[in-house]
Amino acid sequence: MSSTAAVKVLGIGGSLRDGSQSERALQIALAGAEEAGARTSLITGPELVLPFYDSAIPERTENAERLIEAVRGADGIIVVSPGYHGALSGLVKNALDYIEDLRDDQRPYLDGRAVGLAAVAFGWQAAVTTLEQLRTITHALRGWPTPLGGSVNTAEVKFDEAGGASEEKVVRTLRLIGRQVTEFAQRNVRD
Repeated sequence: MSSTAAVKVLGIGGSLRDGSQSERALQIALAGAEEAGARTSLITGPELVLPFYDSAIPERTENAERLIEAVRGADGIIVVSPGYHGALSGLVKNALDYIEDLRDDQRPYLDGRAVGLAAVAFGWQAAVTTLEQLRTITHALRGWPTPLGGSVNTAEVKFDEAGGASEEKVVRTLRLIGRQVTEFAQRNVRD
């Protein structure tokens, strides 16, 4: 990729509920990436319904192949998970497990890519522990978590359909996460 081409930032996350709070948070973070010059794409909800990951089974569903190819082609990733019972959702965790299929690539796993992370939960404890788990998984996949991560307590903050939230600081944080992913990817592509 030349330094004049836009970097690609992929958003992964949300829940099976259309327009979920975590999906809206992801869209705000992707908007920040777009503002910084990235081309963005999104895999969420029903597109993340995948068979349980099993490395011993080489066949992949159409959704799994799409996810793997999208991650392979991304310069940066943004992952937003709902927090369920103090942990990331099984839907998002299973999707991240599929990144194992990139182990033999020239750029394995998430190697050399910035990964923006946010957790959305009804309560601070689940939001914070889910973010920490996302950071740990990102490190294990050789990704570079952005300096800023987002923990959103939906008992206090609500997202709207227009791309905003009841707390402007949450919108600013999510957009900054998207910008950090893009800026890191732009520097990495130029090097």
